[in-house]
Amino acid sequence: MTDLPREDVQSYPRPPALEPVAQRIVIDLGGVRVADSVGALRVLETHHAPTYYLPHADVHAALRPASGSSFCEWKGAARYFDVIAGAATAPRAAWSYEHPTPRFAPLAGYLAFYAGSMDAAWVGALRVIAQPGDFYGGWVTPNLDGRIKGAPGTRHW
Repeated sequence: MTDLPREDVQSYPRPPALEPVAQRIVIDLGGVRVADSVGALRVLETHHAPTYYLPHADVHAALRPASGSSFCEWKGAARYFDVIAGAATAPRAAWSYEHPTPRFAPLAGYLAFYAGSMDAAWVGALRVIAQPGDFYGGWVTPNLDGRIKGAPGTRHW
């Protein structure tokens, strides 16, 4: 599938929803294909670009535990990783929920990546750009409408 349906980020739910992804997800770093998946999940939350999570088995890069963690009121505690591929190292560029909350239990064993830290990422044939800002990890694709959170002044609304 090369086209995604139009979606308005304001219509995404809160609390967030978790759903399977029909498209192939591909990520490149350092001239290497670091992930290729047809079994991804995505989280949809009001005013956020979707966050894509790939099964660990579909990730073909070295992951080195990184310092720090974060806590999501919906998913639980996140652990971060440096992503190493080819001659590139992307610090704190991936994260996982090793013990997610019951509602997000399917995310155990999955990894998400900051698109802005990778050379390229695709949802189907659509190239991804990073969600604005330096905190959220959503992937912006051309089919999204609405105001996406993350730019200066939007972090806490």
